[in-house]
Amino acid sequence: MKKNLALLSMIAACIALSSCATVQKNPLATWVPSKNHDIRKPVLIVVHFTEEDSAQQALDTLRSQNSGGKVSAHYLIGKDGTRYQLVDDRKRAWQAGAGRWGTMTDLNSTSLGIEIDNNGHEPYPDAQIDSLLVLLDDLCRRWNIPRTQVIGHADLAPGRKPDPGKFFPWKRLHDAGFGIWPADDAPPAPQGFDVWRAMAQVGYSLKDRAGAVRAFHQHFRGDDGDVLDAEDARILYSLTQPEGIGTEAQPQAADTQAPTQ
Repeated sequence: MKKNLALLSMIAACIALSSCATVQKNPLATWVPSKNHDIRKPVLIVVHFTEEDSAQQALDTLRSQNSGGKVSAHYLIGKDGTRYQLVDDRKRAWQAGAGRWGTMTDLNSTSLGIEIDNNGHEPYPDAQIDSLLVLLDDLCRRWNIPRTQVIGHADLAPGRKPDPGKFFPWKRLHDAGFGIWPADDAPPAPQGFDVWRAMAQVGYSLKDRAGAVRAFHQHFRGDDGDVLDAEDARILYSLTQPEGIGTEAQPQAADTQAPTQ
C-alpha cells in the first residue's frame, strides 16, 4: 500500500510539473492569470505530396530533415490509407514555409499540414484519398475549419512548390465537401472580367504571376500551363460569385496575426 501511495504521489508530482511547464511566465510582469483564453486554432489545411519512394522514407525525412533543412507535417497518409500523426494539431509543424494565401502569410502558424505518400508522377490510389477524406472531416469538425479552406502547397507557394501536383483529385475532394471547385454549368466570364483580381480574391499571391497560373492550372485543370485563357476566366468567374468561394471564405486578418509561441 505504501509503495502504491508513493507511486501515486510521484505521478501526481510529475503531472503538476508538466502543467507548470506549459505556462510561460514573463519575469518582467506580475502573473495574474485569467481563465478567459483558449489555444490558438488552425484555420487552413494544406495538402502535400512527399516526393519520396515510400511512406517509411517520408517518415524518416519528416522526423529528421531534407536537403533544405528540418521539415515536418502534422499527418502522413500511406498509399494503403494508413494515417500517421507526427505533430500535435495544436503545435506548429514546419510544413508550409514561405508563402501566402489570401491575407495569411505565416502559414505554419495558421495551418495543418497533410503529407501524402506520392512521388509526384503518379495517380493517387482510391484507398489513400478515402483515408484523406476521413481525416479532413475529422479535422474540420474538431477545429471548426471551413471546408473550403483546404488547399495545396503549390497554391500558397506558387513557383516554389508543385505539390500535390496535377494528378491530385481536387474535384473528388470537392464532391465530398472539401476545397473549392467551379460550378459544372458555370457560364463564360463577362466581357471586362478582371482575371487577376479574381485570382487574388480566390487567395493566390500575384508576386509570381506565371507561378500562380501554373499552381491554378494544376489545381483546376490538371496541367502545367502558365497562361490564362477563356476557360480559366470561366472558372475564376464561377469561384468568385456569391454562390462560389466569395470573400466570406477568406480568413480575417486577425486570424493571421496570432502571436507565435
